[in-house]
Amino acid sequence: MIDCDVHVPTPEVEALFPHLPAHWVEHVQQTAFKGPTGSYHPPNIARDGDRFQPLDSESALDALRRHVLDRLGVEIAILNCLYTIDSLHNPEAAVDFARAANDWIVEEWLSRDPRLRASIVVPVQLPELAAREIDRVGAHPGFVQVLLPVRTEHPLGSRIHRPLWEAIDRNNLVAGIHYGGSPGNPPFPSGWPSHHFEDHAGMAQVAQSQLCSIISEGVFDLFPEVRVTVSECGFTWLPAFMWRFDKEWRNLRRIVPWVKRAPSAYMRDHLRLTIQPLDAPPSPGLMASVVDQIGSEEMLLFASDYPHAHVCDPAESFMPGLAEGLARRVSDENARAWYRV
Repeated sequence: MIDCDVHVPTPEVEALFPHLPAHWVEHVQQTAFKGPTGSYHPPNIARDGDRFQPLDSESALDALRRHVLDRLGVEIAILNCLYTIDSLHNPEAAVDFARAANDWIVEEWLSRDPRLRASIVVPVQLPELAAREIDRVGAHPGFVQVLLPVRTEHPLGSRIHRPLWEAIDRNNLVAGIHYGGSPGNPPFPSGWPSHHFEDHAGMAQVAQSQLCSIISEGVFDLFPEVRVTVSECGFTWLPAFMWRFDKEWRNLRRIVPWVKRAPSAYMRDHLRLTIQPLDAPPSPGLMASVVDQIGSEEMLLFASDYPHAHVCDPAESFMPGLAEGLARRVSDENARAWYRV
């Protein structure tokens, strides 16, 4: 089994001191600035129950081993550190704290368990500097993905992000578009929601807008080898989105003549989605129907989303009900081919 979305705690700023330039250490110690504000997720959504609580003497890595790697028999887990680098307006701080976070991931996680892989933390708001950070650590065998929050200041297909896509392509990495983002602008065209519930439920719409931008702006035409994984934004919305996107492309494709194929064809070739959160009743028949409507058994990837809470645990309530071949693809084969591990 390959787990494509496992979260590590965002680092305490003191843990980054060995990896930060001396002037930032001094700045943190002597001012109110303490680095990025933390994680995209509020702290109250960690799982409840003894099974998911660290023991008093247990480190975060030991808890991950016990709850995910050993319990599920996971061969490879892809770590995502949801550090809000995009909330920093100081470009030097954004670059240096992203750099420090990546060095911390290597030292505290990747070097301590051979089953771990990770996503690179980047200052997505600064595409050229993000590209430099990708080039700096992209050759490390533990990094298989670049973490891009689904909420961004500009759509990810925008030409502003061209250096970012060039670096992802150059380093043969996956672009991991994940729930979250703190760019300062509202998540929805209609403005700011009142509750986290609205933000969480509406994230599928934001993911759709990013896919629309990436395909319409010709990212996959410019970079035919680029792969994109959408994590923690649901997936059962994909068939209807494909149908609408194809219909509008047939009607309006003269506006985007560089988009040579139907959008659904690009998605089947260049896109994968994690199954957690499972945004539908855990019905094996329904899931088989969704896969049939997508038109591919290769697009879904297993993810526990540890340690975040959801209605169901896919390893217990979803995977066992799938046909053997599809279950094997979702749990292992799709990710193994996608991440080339």
